[in-house]
Amino acid sequence: MTGLERLHPSVQHHVVNSLGWRELRPLQDEAIAPVLDGVNCLLLAPTAGGKTEAAILPVLSKIMQEDWRGLSVLYVCPIRALLNNLNDRLSFYTGLVGRNCGLWHGDVAQAVKSRILDEPPDLLLTTPESLEALLVSRRTDRAYFFGHLKVVIVDEIHAFAGDDRGWHLFAVVERIRKLAGVDLQRIGLSATVGNPERLLQWLCGSSERQRAVIAPGRPGAAADAEVTLDYVGSLENAAHVLRVLHQGEKRLVFCDSRSRTEELATHLRAEGVRTFVSHSSLSAEQRRDAEAAFRDQRDCVIVATSTLELGIDVGDLDRVVQIDAPSTVSSFLQRLGRTGRRPGTRRNCLFLTTSRDSLLRAAALLELWRDGYVDPTEPPPSPFHLVAQQTLALILQQGGIGRRAWHEWTAAVLAAARIDAAIAAAILDHMLAAGILFEDSGILGVGPEGERLFGAKNYMALLSIFDSPPVFTVFWGPKDIGCVHPISFRRNNGELPILSLGGRSWTVRHVDWDRQTAQVAPAEHGGRSRWLGESQPLRFELCQAVRRVLLGSGPCELWSRRAATEIGRARHETMAVSEDALVIQRDSSRGRTIWWTFAGLLGNAQVANALARHQPYFDNFAITMSGGADLCVATARESQSPGPASAIGEFKFQECLPPKVRAAMQAERVADHEAAAFVRRSQVVVREYTRSSR
Repeated sequence: MTGLERLHPSVQHHVVNSLGWRELRPLQDEAIAPVLDGVNCLLLAPTAGGKTEAAILPVLSKIMQEDWRGLSVLYVCPIRALLNNLNDRLSFYTGLVGRNCGLWHGDVAQAVKSRILDEPPDLLLTTPESLEALLVSRRTDRAYFFGHLKVVIVDEIHAFAGDDRGWHLFAVVERIRKLAGVDLQRIGLSATVGNPERLLQWLCGSSERQRAVIAPGRPGAAADAEVTLDYVGSLENAAHVLRVLHQGEKRLVFCDSRSRTEELATHLRAEGVRTFVSHSSLSAEQRRDAEAAFRDQRDCVIVATSTLELGIDVGDLDRVVQIDAPSTVSSFLQRLGRTGRRPGTRRNCLFLTTSRDSLLRAAALLELWRDGYVDPTEPPPSPFHLVAQQTLALILQQGGIGRRAWHEWTAAVLAAARIDAAIAAAILDHMLAAGILFEDSGILGVGPEGERLFGAKNYMALLSIFDSPPVFTVFWGPKDIGCVHPISFRRNNGELPILSLGGRSWTVRHVDWDRQTAQVAPAEHGGRSRWLGESQPLRFELCQAVRRVLLGSGPCELWSRRAATEIGRARHETMAVSEDALVIQRDSSRGRTIWWTFAGLLGNAQVANALARHQPYFDNFAITMSGGADLCVATARESQSPGPASAIGEFKFQECLPPKVRAAMQAERVADHEAAAFVRRSQVVVREYTRSSR
């Protein structure tokens, strides 16, 4: 019996007749049997590989075959835009078999949410934060709402699992499992995972179901794609190249910061290119308008950050262009997969790099990709602040909670995160001592300090595990344009600044510091907006690949003549690499030593912490310090110090942690033990410093 033949007759009928599909894609066919059999699955395929349908078709069959009623399926996504994009498609699929789909996130009207609470849909599209809101709300009849749940589908699972938001999702699902009273089937979807078995193990949590990774074919194979690396030297030059190349085609251009996205859009419009913009700091209306207009156009460009990396439909693309380089191979594969969807076309990506550093990073990334490397996704270690957040959320959910019940609700999370019972107890004791919690007759409640810290707006701060940076909403009359960080309003020569939002310039007319809003008007000249938190540390593997490129490695057949020439210059001019050792450049006249480790930011942070008395400065590729080379190397090799705790700065719920627990969490998260060990055991060669090779 084929996979299609195992589906419920009604689903089979609509696949063939309503959807007009003559056959299923490999992933869709292979996923049917394990999903129907109740197996926890991780479904892997390139972007546009049919992952959503691979999960939904057999799940709809189970709904029909077993006559599930009430809210049966949660479909969780990392961003609202993707939820909105999926809503029409999943509503159509559920409607074909007489079932319904609902949408719940922060932009959904309260009237719609009230209807959903009264009459839950068969399938609900949502986010982890919205699930938390449902759990803690007094308006939710939790037993009624979640009591019939059977399946949780997590889309773009790699986008969750790599940070604390994944731990929050994990904890929320475990609480819902307890409310539902069944072993929920869990299905993860992703295009790019380097360690699928580990990720599936994480997703399963307390579930005792069988597990299966379904991954037909090899996503991202280099032979299937047309990729070129070019060097253009500046964003302005990149805009000129985009105007000249591929005229008449629809191009999606990725930049890895909102500021660069705005700057490039300004240059493109100056070149006369029809340009749209999408990033997270534009208003939802602005993004929707831009994405809809781009979807219906030809001969145009949309410039975006990673917001358009996660499968949001912007129509049939001809080209993907990457400005400089993303920080991971996984991100590149997501972007590459946006193309090649039409029969007879190939996936493609053009890199336009604007500096030597970004050129080398892009060349290194392409070497890793050519060799079949995909970044592993690892949940952050030691999420101790999750204990605090979940404790407060459970108190709201249960109206107070005893210690024994607390252990029952949190056991799966503590086990998965490898949080020792003594540490969890120390966190509770600290919260009690600080007044964040109180205890009465063995029942834990929110104390006065907890109300002060987290009680505003009906405990809205408890709904997420992360803090958003402060932003000001920008209005042109009544129209919401987007938001910027307050540093964007720094005055120049006493004049209010000119902002850039949506690829257009705006003169700031008035700033309301109390309400955190700004009124603007269109401006003729280019402006600039600023945001924080856009840089990312590079992995050890990518930094080592940069070293190999400087030593002569790399997929040269993918390089343009300009790229090859500039890489050749970098190889000739650098003193930072040696074939069989790490290089230390010594500048005796200035008492400075540069240790070229190519170990990545976390590895260098860990080594630099052992060199504190040498006043080290570190980045992804090197550690710069005072003192002699021999002494610095000896000090680093003798120490097993973790990374500097201050390197990750502040984090949400840190007030809830005892100082030692907080320091242990910070130290663990800024460490890369394997990279640091590589640096310590490597041989070194000392060269006299003549000029900076950076």
